[in-house]
Amino acid sequence: MMPLPSNRTSADQVLARMRQAREHDVKWHEGRAWSLVYHAGDEVTDLLKEAYTLFFSENGLNPTTFPSLRQFETEVVAMTASLLGGNDETAGNMTAGGTESILMAVKTARDWARAERPAIAIPQMVLPRSAHPAFHKAGHYFGVKPVVIPVGPDLRADVAAAEAAISQDTILVVGSAPSYPHGVVDPIADLARLAQKQGLLCHVDACVGGFMLPFVRKLGYPVPDFDFWLPGVTSMSADLHKYGYAVKGASVILYHNHGLRRHQFHVYTDWPGGIYASPSVAGTRPGGAIAAAWAILNYLGEEGYLALADGVMKTVGKLQDGIRAIPELKILGEPVMSILAIASDRLNVFEIGDEMALRGWNLDRQQFPSSLHVTVTPAHAPVADQFLADLRYATEQVKRPSRARLSNSLKVGLVQVAARVLPPRFMSSLTRRSSGTGGQALGVGGRSAAMYGMMATLPNRGDLTEVVLDILDQLTTPQK
Repeated sequence: MMPLPSNRTSADQVLARMRQAREHDVKWHEGRAWSLVYHAGDEVTDLLKEAYTLFFSENGLNPTTFPSLRQFETEVVAMTASLLGGNDETAGNMTAGGTESILMAVKTARDWARAERPAIAIPQMVLPRSAHPAFHKAGHYFGVKPVVIPVGPDLRADVAAAEAAISQDTILVVGSAPSYPHGVVDPIADLARLAQKQGLLCHVDACVGGFMLPFVRKLGYPVPDFDFWLPGVTSMSADLHKYGYAVKGASVILYHNHGLRRHQFHVYTDWPGGIYASPSVAGTRPGGAIAAAWAILNYLGEEGYLALADGVMKTVGKLQDGIRAIPELKILGEPVMSILAIASDRLNVFEIGDEMALRGWNLDRQQFPSSLHVTVTPAHAPVADQFLADLRYATEQVKRPSRARLSNSLKVGLVQVAARVLPPRFMSSLTRRSSGTGGQALGVGGRSAAMYGMMATLPNRGDLTEVVLDILDQLTTPQK
């Protein structure tokens, strides 16, 4: 238990404690984080802070109370739609992030199906294995069954598998532009054509690419068709707080017409407090996030976004050349923009990730296949050479025998044997004790290669779920 402090604490003391706690966070401002933070420079940050603070107390729940926020949101949505091939019929809303946008897309598809195909009892959506887990979350919340299809050798959705997976209960086909794990764009044109032929909805998850791919294309890089220019695309999600460089959390969900968007809304009229209507999951919505999104779109404009995209893509080129120059490493697939996955056929790439973490670099671990995630932002241009130098050094370290790596291998072997003989209820505890603290297990600090090696050995994915639930429980409990 942690009781509320009995006495007041001075503002200076509170802020000092917060700054001290922050010292343990990844140094994203120095370009050390390769995910989660999209930093476009202190000038942009200063603007965002001021714009957010101007609307710090305003609530986007009721657009009639704060017409300024209504104006900002509708203009943000309109600019986003224009960027992604929309027209005057395109409709949408801002949300708190990509997950909420995806939740809304799936909820809308479900309610559309209830109106248009009422005979469907359990609706289904077809999505590639690489699709964001938010689709599975949405399916769990809204009773839509995910039907997962494989990706091909190029890590893009298998269109033939998608066609085979469609049934009389299918309501939605999903593609990513790009997929978060590998940075490749699914064959959206083929998926959209397939959905249109079957009279289904097609959602394009452009959460990470919506504010990058259009500018990458204008710079002359090859980008496959992925947006509303394709007739079969019926909805799209695009995150402003990623390559839109807005304040978290800010995303946009778009539909090809107003009629489809109506299925997203929720209205309740029999409440003593009056009529309650909300366009998305959230009720109260921070006015600051809406205002800051409008501010950054107007501040940067096409000119600013093109300049940022140009700098990022030049950094991507340097990183790709440097990674491919290390014989033991490779880049998975053919990334279209600024997301890469580093893998190895010869070495344990998670051990390379551990060595990089010891040098202050934060790289997410990925699986199927094992890889290290790299999202490139403007903050990485000054540190790209140092990153590559450390990556070469880390690779050389992993090639050498090490007591720590031998210990990791023994731990993985222990779990492999135990998984064959112990009841599932013992596996979670054993794996947790063998891998260290929850934070280390998820790559927050220290070495995590053993943990990820163990995860891959568990024969029952339900066992793995229990392990992750235990770790999540630890991470969301106050430390004593």
